[in-house]
Amino acid sequence: MIKQEKFDNSYIIGISFISALGGYLFGFDFAVISGALPFLRSQFMLDAVWEGFLTGSLALGCIAGCLLAGGLAEKYGRKPGLMLAALIFTLSSLAIALAGSLTSFVVLRFIAGIGVGMASMLCPMYIAEISPAEVRGRNVAINQLTVVIGILVTNLVNYFLADSGPDAWRWMFGLGAVPSIIFIIGVIWLPESPRWLIKVGQIDKANQVLHKIGSEEFASSTRAAIEQSLRGAKKQSFKAVFEKGVRPAVTVGIILAVFQQLCGINVVFNYTSTIFESVGANLDRQLFETVSIGIVNLVFTLLAMWQVDKLGRRPLMLIGSVGLSVIYLILAFFLQNQFPPAAVSIFVLLAICMYAVSLAPVTWVLISEIFPNKIRGAASSVAIISLWGAYFILVFTFPILAEQLGTFGPFYLYAAICLAGFFFVLAKVKETKGQTLEELEHNLVRH
Repeated sequence: MIKQEKFDNSYIIGISFISALGGYLFGFDFAVISGALPFLRSQFMLDAVWEGFLTGSLALGCIAGCLLAGGLAEKYGRKPGLMLAALIFTLSSLAIALAGSLTSFVVLRFIAGIGVGMASMLCPMYIAEISPAEVRGRNVAINQLTVVIGILVTNLVNYFLADSGPDAWRWMFGLGAVPSIIFIIGVIWLPESPRWLIKVGQIDKANQVLHKIGSEEFASSTRAAIEQSLRGAKKQSFKAVFEKGVRPAVTVGIILAVFQQLCGINVVFNYTSTIFESVGANLDRQLFETVSIGIVNLVFTLLAMWQVDKLGRRPLMLIGSVGLSVIYLILAFFLQNQFPPAAVSIFVLLAICMYAVSLAPVTWVLISEIFPNKIRGAASSVAIISLWGAYFILVFTFPILAEQLGTFGPFYLYAAICLAGFFFVLAKVKETKGQTLEELEHNLVRH
């Protein structure tokens, strides 16, 4: 076991935070729609189907982004992929702000999704590959921290822009160019992943990066473990992801990714205004609730970062899935019986607490950990494509289900999905804390 004092913790945290700025932009594009929807409904005369498709078009772009990122990450490295994602964020933010029709808005949001999808795959993968085992969970959770900071800041900006007239939504989207440019500048400073460098034979460059991260002992032992794991590896392909030897890990990764979305919490994030409008809240109260959600989300993500390398991945996933199931049942009952907005708010915020401390960060940590080195890029692509496909299904169907069943109806379904997720984690997910990526490859895949 490598001792913690044998690596440069401040340097690792620094490059983790810079790469995790992609998570901030992910949080921005994810949250901006919640504040903009009340304006977009009037601007484009949206019915339930178009509201769901407009919201979900980001996810379709994310799927394309994951497909693009997987190939780029393997051929050119993690760093060029992060740079391209940052450029797409910048240009799409400015273009959406100028959109003149529903069609152009949806197309541009799809393009923005390409950047989000690339970042959602590359940021946690990059952080996992530059982090020692003892702090990998915490460092990958930094990506989730920046996501929730992005959500909170975006919700605050939306709240203060809401009184600026019917074109407030244009400012909400356009301001995303500011953090995008900061991300571009930060990526220039990042080193390439040492695991990718070793894989393509650039041993000297990998050694330089490993020596910046830690001591000579750390660098040599890490390099040897990476070389051992890559020995005999073939060129990555999506076909290789489903080979018998790695299929158990890949199946678990895909199901966890789908579960993180179909658990239903992103309905709360994306359709806050719809949920609170159904119990009589005005626009100001609706947008205020998005800010409350952002604050609670941030606080409990910090708690998750503290616990993910202590309590472990599996217990947090079990607590989160069963906890959400119970909270959703109460929330559905409150919405069905028209409880006042303040009462509904309590259980909406409890759901956010439960998700933020469990499924939100831990799923990303597990996806970054459980795949073998030789297929990590392609396998991460498959898992995260599955995640964004599930997100599209979730946000596209909610307005339609809410129109047919009432706003409360879908939450009974989400409660059942969370209960099923609990039993899946109990049966299939193994603990990964404190093990190197190479040890995990041996312990989790070959069983």
